[in-house]
Amino acid sequence: METIIVQPPDPSRPGEVRVTGKELLHMGPGDVADFGRGVPGGRKVSIVLSDPGISRRAGRLEAAEDYWRLSNFSRDTAYAVENLEGAGEYITVAPGRLGAPVPFEFSRVVLPALSGTVDFKVFAPQHAYLDERSSPGAGDSTVHPYALDATAKYFLVLVALCERRLRDPSDGTLPSVGDIAERLRPLESCRRLTRSAVNYHIDYLTFAKLRLDVGDEPGADGNARTGAKRARLVSLALRFGLVREEHLALLPSRRRSVLQRSGA
Repeated sequence: METIIVQPPDPSRPGEVRVTGKELLHMGPGDVADFGRGVPGGRKVSIVLSDPGISRRAGRLEAAEDYWRLSNFSRDTAYAVENLEGAGEYITVAPGRLGAPVPFEFSRVVLPALSGTVDFKVFAPQHAYLDERSSPGAGDSTVHPYALDATAKYFLVLVALCERRLRDPSDGTLPSVGDIAERLRPLESCRRLTRSAVNYHIDYLTFAKLRLDVGDEPGADGNARTGAKRARLVSLALRFGLVREEHLALLPSRRRSVLQRSGA
């Protein structure tokens, strides 16, 4: 099982975030990956950063059990690791620092470059969370197969996706991506939530957190595939109690949402 998933920079899709695709680098416990410009005719790096201001071997990622470490091979340049789920939260990895632990589930590693900055993204979907039923000192801890962070934005998307079924089990309709974005926007943390961002969170839940096999149906278009993912997510989340009625309190009140839409 992978500890982290790395999305290298893609000049053809600036700013786009994906958690699926052949270009991703999947790393399990003990795996290492160097990043930088690379050495022509010599040792290659796993994550290529082509800006001439980046060292040939700028640093290294190392996957641990449920987190990852960053080494900075530069002698005079610090690197920043931003928390993509935080409000400007970041850590700085000093020049020459080896094995700095990174606590974020969604990270952007940022390096200064001639073009301004160069970055790549790292996702750590296997972060462990305390099980309130576990007893300290009672032997090896149980690793939850679906480690979800109830404070993360992807969890809000999952709750909004399951809301109709939680309120009325006979309601088989699913909210669209647009419905979910509109439902969550009254929350301060979701003011700028877009359809694209909701799709990203659905992909992240499907492929990284819950590891669902939604195989492509012959002739299915993009909407059909997205609908299949949403249906599978709701089914699994409700079947195993990953989203429960008490989680509805995380959503904005429906009356407030109606008033905002009406402009009252």
